[in-house]
Amino acid sequence: MQVTRTLAGFSAGLSLRHVPDEVVARTRLLVLDLVGNIVRARHDAESTPPMLAAARALGVAAGRCGVFGDTARYTPAGAAFLNAALGHSLDFDDTHAAACLHPGAPVIPAAIAAGEMAGASGADVTAAIVAGYEVTCRVALALPAGDHYDRGFHPTATCGAFGAAAAAGRAMGLDAGEIENALGIALSQSAGSLQFLANGAWTKRFQVGWSSLCGLTAATLAREGFKGAAEALEGRHGFMHAYAPSPNPARALERLGEAWELMATAVKPYPSCRFGHAGIDAVLALRAEHGIAPDEVESIDYGLSHAGLLLIGEPQERRANPQNVVDGQFSGPFVLACALATGAMGWDSYARLHDPVIRALLPKIRCVHDAAIEALFPASLAGRVTLRARGQVFEKTVTVPRGEPANFLSEADLRTKFAGLTESVLGAERTARLADAVLAIDRTADVAGLMRLASPLMAARMAGD
Repeated sequence: MQVTRTLAGFSAGLSLRHVPDEVVARTRLLVLDLVGNIVRARHDAESTPPMLAAARALGVAAGRCGVFGDTARYTPAGAAFLNAALGHSLDFDDTHAAACLHPGAPVIPAAIAAGEMAGASGADVTAAIVAGYEVTCRVALALPAGDHYDRGFHPTATCGAFGAAAAAGRAMGLDAGEIENALGIALSQSAGSLQFLANGAWTKRFQVGWSSLCGLTAATLAREGFKGAAEALEGRHGFMHAYAPSPNPARALERLGEAWELMATAVKPYPSCRFGHAGIDAVLALRAEHGIAPDEVESIDYGLSHAGLLLIGEPQERRANPQNVVDGQFSGPFVLACALATGAMGWDSYARLHDPVIRALLPKIRCVHDAAIEALFPASLAGRVTLRARGQVFEKTVTVPRGEPANFLSEADLRTKFAGLTESVLGAERTARLADAVLAIDRTADVAGLMRLASPLMAARMAGD
């Protein structure tokens, strides 16, 4: 079965003429969602200063490509790396439940950087993004992603390298053979470990940036005639067999070009691990329905799948005692406590890591395995909250969290999220103009123009005019 060759041919030949209108419309919204994350993380994420310093030291901070929310210009490699790492830094980016990954962060920056290199139209960059989503998600589904996770891999970074290579290759206008070579080159770069969970390390953000850079590098090498490994995905020593115990390569090609995995991608209303979102929805609903105050809570059990427990529930002692933003993002007790105590869970909630009201709630909240929730996974990132207060038991199961494909946020909701992330950096007028431009990405002649609108210096100049 020629999985690599088929995905390469699909990516090279994909045109927006072949993509349903609803997929193109959803792609615009996904790009908007990621750009908002990048702009805010460029200025707020604690890992950003050392990344920028390293970019300058490595010589990638002097070029012609842009980073959203930055006044400087970068090399294509620097732009792909930084946009992707920043896009994942708030843990507020899109998710694909069945693939257990965040496809936008590695794919979109690679496509845009390649588009800037090649002078590609917005239509070509948009087609490249669609191709990258399909490759990333389908590769993960073929592993499957749960087995890949159990081996300690981070599929956003590992599978994302292949999606980024396909996206960059399509944006550059490579043919099928060249993209096949790019996928073969990406095989030698695909990496990403879950060990960041041990200490709240920033490597989760780095390795997603690296996967985008890997994809751009692979496509550039292929464009220049460099030969990559054949059968990179399905071969005996290829990605699927090396990175998972029992892959199903055929799954990567199932209804290719008919069933769009991009449409199975969700967006986040809350800036934390997606496994906590059903619980946040449930707690907010119980709070609104019953007016439950923090000091009335006796205990909260949050029922999850095994995969959810791994990421936000265990080890229980660590999840109940977050010490930094990454800890908070992967703490079921913290995000549920914030939702109950404040009625919200936003980026500014991380300023409450040591709030005494939150701290008093944390030991009362446990994440537990729930067989009924497990049965819904991975098709749904469901969760069940059982809250005891006032001598009563309140229960709420959320099968489809807000932002999932079957409960997707509206354009108005996403514009509100975008404004909440970017207005403090760009100002209200520039934020609105950038949102309009991003939502017309498939109709623009020059993707570099998006970067000019995303510059805080330009925003300041506009305000002074």
